[in-house]
Formats: sequence, structure tokens, C-alpha cells
Amino acid sequence: MRILCFLLLLFTLQSCATKKYTKAHLLSDGIKSATEETYNVTNNQKKLFQKKEIVFKKGRIKHSKTFDSSGNLLQETNKKMWFTEELYPDKETLYRKTRWKPNRRERISTYLKKQDKQSESIYHYNKNGSINKIVDNFSTFQTQHFYYTDNELSKIEITSKDGKVVDEVAIECKEKDSRGTCLKQIRTSKKGAKEEIIIKPVYS
Repeated sequence: MRILCFLLLLFTLQSCATKKYTKAHLLSDGIKSATEETYNVTNNQKKLFQKKEIVFKKGRIKHSKTFDSSGNLLQETNKKMWFTEELYPDKETLYRKTRWKPNRRERISTYLKKQDKQSESIYHYNKNGSINKIVDNFSTFQTQHFYYTDNELSKIEITSKDGKVVDEVAIECKEKDSRGTCLKQIRTSKKGAKEEIIIKPVYS
């Protein structure tokens, strides 16, 4: 009976032990908080699209706020024990649940009123904790494949449910800090869209 209870407890803890955001996104250890600014780039002119403020705890997001280019709050998240609460100024609160699956996978789903499913994706991870691919199981049914060069994210390929390539995004790190975190990243889609992502980390 004790063994059965122990196994049940172990399974429950594993189901809630999400992968570290810092590992998945190749951020350095010891990061306490960060500001992430995303710019749209057109004709060598960049315009702020959104800004995100993140507070970490042991490599996972404890709290975050996302603002639009005018400073209006778009989303706020709060990590609870069993789920993450997603707050919005113009719609009902969503609840994101992450469940651990075998073979370095997680099922991440969002619910309205903790019952009505709004999204579901399966995250597949590499041995070092970085993202291997993300499979959408709810709306687009597309898969994002992540490719790395010298331990840096270099490309994301997006395929449809039947395996056809929908888009391909080339990724280049332009600037790093002394700890190896990429501070400035350029993402260029084959469809013509271009983004510049600036990360300003604070270490403990």
C-alpha cells in the first residue's frame, strides 16, 4: 500500500513538474527577471509590437505581464500550485494546465472556467531541455520544428497536419551577454515578416 501511495504521489508531482522556461528558451542559469521587447521590422524600420515583463522562480515563470506598443496591458499570468492563471482586460480568465508525459513531453492546455478547453499543444523536448517541436492539437493542427546550430536556435519550420511546409523562420542571434544569453535576436520568415527581439535579463 505504501509503495502504491508513493508511486501515485510521484506521478502527481511529475505531472506538475513543468520543464524550465529558461532551459526551453536557452536563457542562462540564475536569471531572476527579464524584459522582452518584440519589434516588427519593415524596410529597415522597426516598430514596437509588444513588451513582456517576466519574473522567474527556479527557471520557471512565476509572474508575467504583456503590454502592447501603447503600454496597454494585454495579458497577465500568475503561477499557482496546480495551474497558471491567465488574466485579460477584455475577456474571461483562462487557466493553463501542464501535464508531464513520457519521453520528454508535456501537454499544455488552456481552459475557460477550468472546464471548457480553449487550446492544447504537445511540447517535445531535447535532452538538454530545449524545445524539439510543438504540436498543436486543437486549432491549427500545425507543428513547429525547432532546429539548433552550436546550441543556438537557428530555424523554426512550420508544417501542416499532412506534413507540408507552411512557413520557415530563420533565426540569428546578433548579441549575447557574458553568460551566453542572446540579447538581440532577428527572426525572418520566408513569407516576408521580420521581427527583432530584445531581451534584458536581470540575474540573481
